[in-house]
Amino acid sequence: MNQQRAVRLLHLCSTVWFILCIGYIMLSAFRQAGVRWWVIFSLSGYSALFVFLLISLYLFAIFRGVDRSQKLEIEHPLTVTNYYMVFYVAAPFLGGVAGCLGMIGVRTVGQFLSGVALGTLGTTFLVWVIVDPVAGLLEMLLPGSRRHRATRLARARILRERRQQRRKLLLANVLAQAEQNQQRWQRALQPYAEKLALLLTTDETDFQRAEREATDLGVNAWQLGGLSCMRQLRDMAIATCRKNRQDSTITDYISSWWDGIGSWRNTSLG
Repeated sequence: MNQQRAVRLLHLCSTVWFILCIGYIMLSAFRQAGVRWWVIFSLSGYSALFVFLLISLYLFAIFRGVDRSQKLEIEHPLTVTNYYMVFYVAAPFLGGVAGCLGMIGVRTVGQFLSGVALGTLGTTFLVWVIVDPVAGLLEMLLPGSRRHRATRLARARILRERRQQRRKLLLANVLAQAEQNQQRWQRALQPYAEKLALLLTTDETDFQRAEREATDLGVNAWQLGGLSCMRQLRDMAIATCRKNRQDSTITDYISSWWDGIGSWRNTSLG
């Protein structure tokens, strides 16, 4: 854990150094082109937020890349080692050292700093963009890495297929249980449905009594099987009422009578 933190800290410092070198190269290029300081500061001021967001995203991606848990040692025998990770994250500093060595004998400070910055840029680009991807590709081409990767992918595919089969089996069991409940409720709710169908045809004089009796039937259905059982009883009652009256225009009082029983809600009130 301490090694991981040290590598992350080193990577952060090297990234900051790399960004400073890029900024110095850009600043030098602007000055050599004759751009005045106030123009440079204006451009940097407008782009400060954009550069900050880019740096944040870049550091987030880099920190994820430093996490060795994303790689398997047997498939990447080189790039997951501590020595390689230190070499990878310290590439900007190594480039700066190479630039210092290359500028030995230079007397002007500006040329010396430019050499250090260019050495940092060149080395970082070489290591991060060329060396690291090539090393990872060569690791994946090794016979042992290829065999382990093929085995790992095959095992993952088998596990994925097993999970899919378990989900399908669970869904089939749920559907079978729901069908069994419907068949069991069909027999138990038939008397309730016939009585509820009669209550739907009650005139206005006995409407309050019909509402009380329908409420009791709804409570019984809720206790028997919850919301699904109540829906089935309602559908059976309406179907029975239409069958007895031979009339398709039936007012559905049940939805309002049962409003508030369990989780039943009258959708027509929404």
